[in-house]
Amino acid sequence: MSTAVVVGNPKPASRTLAAANLVATELTGAPPDLVVDLATVGAGLLAWDDPEARDLVQRVGEADLVVFACPTYKATYTGLLKLFLDRFEARPRAAVAVPLMLGAGPGHALAPELSLRPVLAELGFTTVRGLYVLDSQHDDPAAVAAWLDQVRPVVAALAGESA
Repeated sequence: MSTAVVVGNPKPASRTLAAANLVATELTGAPPDLVVDLATVGAGLLAWDDPEARDLVQRVGEADLVVFACPTYKATYTGLLKLFLDRFEARPRAAVAVPLMLGAGPGHALAPELSLRPVLAELGFTTVRGLYVLDSQHDDPAAVAAWLDQVRPVVAALAGESA
């Protein structure tokens, strides 16, 4: 199964990136094949004809599993992630998408379900239940263990592999 991680944190090499890599690795048993830290892509995200951004969209779209991660900004996903998602054509896709958001406290725990998951579904990804992780627990496997127990068999079934 090919996996990708897309991180919409405006800060490069962020805690969000660490959490996304942890989730992808825990779900599949291997590090992701492709890691897109959008903070490092730069102004190309604003140009529709940018070849690097177009290539990243294509490569992410070819993955079997994609973890889309970002911090919670004003109870939703970041504008940086929105810029990237706007490049995807809305059409059925074979990929399974995992909505992952981080935040400082539990007040926005539903943000992945209410803001990020619907847009991923609209773009044609098959989605699983979103995950919200506290910033302070971004690299703690225990923080995602219960969610993994529920979602791992679903991802395996959707990807056509055994759990």
